[in-house]
Amino acid sequence: MSTDETSAQTATTTRGARTRAKRGASKPLGQWKIDGTEPLNANEQFKQDDNGLNVRERIENVYAKGGFASIDPTDLHGRFRWWGLYTQRKPGIDGGKTATLEPHELEDEYFMLRVRIDGGQLTTEQLRVIGEISTEFARGSADLTDRQNIQLHWIEVESMPEIWRRLEAVGLGTTEACGDVPRVVLGSPVAGIAADELIDPTPQIDEITERFIGDPDLANLPRKFKTAITGHPSQDVVHEINDVSFVAINHPEHGVGYDVWVGGALSTVPRLGERLGAWAAPDQISDVWHGVVRIFRDYGYRRLRNKARLKFLLADWGTEKFREVLETEYLGYALADGPAPVRPTGPGDHVGVHPQKDGRFFIGATPIVGRISGADLTALADLLESHGSTRLRTTPHQKIVILDVEKDQIEPLIAGLDELGLSARPSLIRRGAIACTGIEYCKLAIVETKETAKKAVLDLEERFAGSDLPAPLSLHVNGCPNSCARIQTADIGLKGQMITDDDGEKVPGFQVHLGGGLASHDREEAGLGRTVRGLKVTADGIADYVERVSRRFADTRDGDESFAQWAHRADEDALR
Repeated sequence: MSTDETSAQTATTTRGARTRAKRGASKPLGQWKIDGTEPLNANEQFKQDDNGLNVRERIENVYAKGGFASIDPTDLHGRFRWWGLYTQRKPGIDGGKTATLEPHELEDEYFMLRVRIDGGQLTTEQLRVIGEISTEFARGSADLTDRQNIQLHWIEVESMPEIWRRLEAVGLGTTEACGDVPRVVLGSPVAGIAADELIDPTPQIDEITERFIGDPDLANLPRKFKTAITGHPSQDVVHEINDVSFVAINHPEHGVGYDVWVGGALSTVPRLGERLGAWAAPDQISDVWHGVVRIFRDYGYRRLRNKARLKFLLADWGTEKFREVLETEYLGYALADGPAPVRPTGPGDHVGVHPQKDGRFFIGATPIVGRISGADLTALADLLESHGSTRLRTTPHQKIVILDVEKDQIEPLIAGLDELGLSARPSLIRRGAIACTGIEYCKLAIVETKETAKKAVLDLEERFAGSDLPAPLSLHVNGCPNSCARIQTADIGLKGQMITDDDGEKVPGFQVHLGGGLASHDREEAGLGRTVRGLKVTADGIADYVERVSRRFADTRDGDESFAQWAHRADEDALR
C-alpha cells in the first residue's frame, strides 16, 4: 500500500468506527480503511505473514526438489493458489464425505494447474506448448473453463519449474490464476477481428494485465476479483456476474467507450452486477479498474470469508455511494454519465462461421462440456496451421474460436474439427451445455459432472435426432453449490448434491434451477433461475428430465417465447 493510501486509511479509521456504530455492527468487518489491517482470521493472517506471490521462489528452489512432503501446509493450502495451483481430490472418496473430511484427508499429492489466458487470446505455438505440457506432465488432461483458462490435472510439484519455463517462453503463465487476487480478465473472443464490433478491447486488457497482474499491492484482496471487458454487441463476456465489467457502448456525445458495471457474482448467494451509470473512455479503463479493485481491497469485508466478495459491499453501499467513492477517493475526477447498453445482437458463444472485418472468417466450435485432451490440443494446433490459421481464442462458454480462415478453407477445417470432437455445427443441446470439474478432481464437489453431462448430451442428441430441441437450451451442470458452471443463469441449471432416490437410497443427483439467463443468452434482461420445491433429478435421470420439460415447453410455449420466459410463468407441475 502506498504512503498516500496508508495516510487515507488512518484518517478514515475514526470515521469508520462511527459508521460501524451507527449501523449497529457488533464486530468489525475487517475493512482496512475503517477497521485497520489487523488480521481477523487465519486466512487473513497467512496473507499478511507473507505475500502469496513470494511462494514461487520456494516452489522452484525448495518444494520442487524436496517433493510433496516438503511443502509447508500454509503454502500448500494457501499461497500455492497465487500461482494457479490447487491440490486435487484423492480418487475414491465419494461425495457424501466432501463436507465431513478435512482438506488434507480429501487431497491427493497432485495438483490442478490453471493456465491464465487473458482475453482468451492464444497462438497455435502457445496451444501446442499447453498440449505438450498436458501430455508430458498431466496424463493428457485438459479442460476448457468458462473463465477462458485451460486447466491441467495430475501435476507434480517437481515438474513446476520446467512447466513455468515452457509456458513463459511463449508468453503464457499462471500468475494469480487463483487466490485472493485479480483473476483472469475475460475478453471478447472476437476482439479485433469481428466485422460488427464497436471497439477492440485488447489494448485495455493488455494495459490492465501489464500494469497490475503480479503487483504485490493488489495481491492481498478479501477474496477473488473477476473482470470482464467486451467491445462486441453480443456482450459475450457474461458481464453481469463479474466484480467489474466494461461493456462497449456508443455514447451520443463522447463516442464509443464503455459502460461500467460492478458487484456481480454467483456461488451460494448469487447477485447480478449493477450499472454505475458511468461512461469510461478507453484510456480511462485501467484507472477505473484500478480504482474498483482498490475499493475492494480497502473496504471489502474480510472478517467472514463467505461475505468477502465485492457484491456484499455493493449491496450495502448501493451504486450511488460506490460511484462517489470511486470518483472522489480513487480517481480524483468524475466520470461522464452514460446510457445503458442496447440489447445484445445475438448469442455470445460465437459458434459457427462468421465474417471478419478483413474479409476472412472465424469459426466457433465446441467440445462436449469443455473436456479435451493434450493430444487433441496439439493436433488442433497442427490442424489450424495446415489450414492457414495461427490464432485462436478460448471463450467464457467453454468453446474455441479459430481466427483468420480463408473462405476456401472453411469446410475442410470444419471437417478436421469434427474429427477432433470439436463441432462448429453442434446440436442445440451440445452447444448450450457446460460443466464444472466435478468430483473427479475437485475437493469441493459432491457429484461427478463431466462424464455425467456428456452422457446426457449424447443421449439427448439421439432422442431429438431429426427434430432437435424446439429452441436453444442451455444446460449447466455443477458438482456442488458454488456455481462454477453458472447454474443460476442457465435455462436448466443442475446443482450437485446427494439425494434420495425412489428406493430410499442416497445417490448422486442434482437440485434443478430453471429459467436463468444473461443478456447474451437472448434474454430481455439478465435474471436468475427459479427453483421448485422438491424438484431434484438423479445423475442418471438428467436426459429423461430435460426431454420431458423441453417437450412440455414446446407444447405450451406462447409464440416465440423463450424457455426462460416460459419457465418463470409455468406452474410447478409443468416443470417437474
